[in-house]
Amino acid sequence: MDMNWPDTLSSLVKRVGVFAKANPPVASAFHKLETASRETGVLDAKTHELISLAVAVTTRCDGCIAAHAGAARKAGASKEEVAAALGTAIALNAGAAYVYSSRALDAYEAL
Repeated sequence: MDMNWPDTLSSLVKRVGVFAKANPPVASAFHKLETASRETGVLDAKTHELISLAVAVTTRCDGCIAAHAGAARKAGASKEEVAAALGTAIALNAGAAYVYSSRALDAYEAL
């Protein structure tokens, strides 16, 4: 399970650069979306990164985890704050399974 997160992040940056050259409009739109999510200033950088890291876990995106773990650390998030955000991600995933289990039972009963 050990991953070399610095290498993962470095490789991601290179691959994203390759994609950006291959499809500039989409890369630009993505960058604008990421930038726009911070423009209001309602959330400070640390909170933004803690949310991003929790979402990265729920979407199972290793590149996102690498990018946002580093950014959370840089923004001053403590290990305890990261663990609390990840606890929320775990609870949400369990909650989603619980909700979808009721949908599966509904489908079973309907079919």
